[in-house]
Formats: sequence, C-alpha cells, structure tokens
Amino acid sequence: MPAGEAPSARKRAARELFAPLPRHYDTVAAVLSFGQDPRWRRAMVAAIAARRDDRVLDVATGTGMVAAALVRRFGCEVTGLDQSAEMLEAARARLAGDDVLAARVKLLQGEAERLPFADGAFDHLTFTYLLRYVDDPAATMRELARVVRPGGRIASLEFAVPPIPLWHALWRAYTSFGLPALGRVVSREWAATGRFLSTSIPSFYERNPLERLLGMWRDAGIEDVHARSMSLGGGIVMWGTRGSGDGGGQTA
Repeated sequence: MPAGEAPSARKRAARELFAPLPRHYDTVAAVLSFGQDPRWRRAMVAAIAARRDDRVLDVATGTGMVAAALVRRFGCEVTGLDQSAEMLEAARARLAGDDVLAARVKLLQGEAERLPFADGAFDHLTFTYLLRYVDDPAATMRELARVVRPGGRIASLEFAVPPIPLWHALWRAYTSFGLPALGRVVSREWAATGRFLSTSIPSFYERNPLERLLGMWRDAGIEDVHARSMSLGGGIVMWGTRGSGDGGGQTA
C-alpha cells in the first residue's frame, strides 16, 4: 500500500488471524476440509501445466505448499509472495529441508493488491484462499493478471458453498458448528479461525456469486475461464489464460 496509508479493517483482521497459525497450518487445513485441501491444491497445480524454464508467481503462498508442489511437479522457478511474515517463516523452514526447493523457490513479503513486479514478469500465476481477504476482488484480479505474460495461465483455489440443497444444509451445519469445534481441539487461535470461516465463506459468495467471479476474471483480461467444483461443492478451482488485450475473454 502507499506509504503512510493504514491497512483496512479487512486487511488487519486477515493479518491478525493468520499470525499465530503457521505451526499447524498444513495439518489443520487438511483436517478442516475433511482431508480435501491437498487434493484441491493438486488440481489447481495441474491446471498450470508449467515447463521447467517457466517462472511462476504463487500469491498468498502461506507456508509454501503450492510453491513446493509446483517445483516438484514441473521443475519450474517459483516466487512465493505473502503478506504474513509468520507464514513466510514457516515456508522458509519448509524450503530449508530440501535443496531442490531452496534453489527453485524465492520468497517475498508483499500484497496481492500491489505486486512489486513489472507487467508480464511471470509465465503463470497461482493464488489460494485469497479473494475473501482483499477489499476489492475485481481490482486484485486485474493486478494479478497484469504480471502474467499473454498466453500464461492463472489458477486459483477457494472454499465454496455447495449448491445442492442437501449438501448445502450439511455444509452450513459443518461450517457453523463443526469448524469452530474442530478448531477448539487444536488451539484458541484455530477456534477463532473456525468461527471466522463459518461466516466469511458464505458472506463472500453472497457478495460475489460464481457468475460475478467469472466476470471478474474476464474483465481482468483472462480468457477461456473454467471453474471446477470440488468435493460436492466445498471447494472450487478456477483457471484461465491471460489474453493479449485488457479483457474480453470467454467463459467455458
């Protein structure tokens, strides 16, 4: 953000939420998603289909799970960016135990809304669980697309709200009661995370239903946009290709 500008309430809440979480983040993220989070991440990584000499930017890299998966699958170079210093410390610990990852992944602290990179600096881009934490998702999508070269792929992963009534009711019960209860088993901080997710996920989709999200991608200049529902609608993987112009892509 510009010098001297205070972070918004949404940004402050996100930073405070994630600061105490890195130690157990990978395991608890899998538990809170009933073991589905690793499968969702693999599907997002597969959509990138990078080559060994490609450069990939992983935004909201967290503890570096996606960055590591990209290197292991494609052998590409990855820059992982996150606003949380605590998450980046956990990512550095992950890289330190693997010479290949340490050589192929660079970590930076920064914000998705103001990326410190030139236009078209990367061949591809991934982002995970990001848009619920920014003040202007549409503007953030434009900024993400800006740093990807024409023809490069962009892929994302987010929690979602199941559309089928039965699964929606079960999802609502789980997010309202199950997530906070599971969080309490781990720690007070994870209990707070469970409570936050139970409200932030449905609130985000009330403001930004799927068709609106697809429109944000198209308006950002991303073409051939796909959305794949995961685990009966509990997660969603989206991907598309950076067009040569400023917008006007097609939705598949």
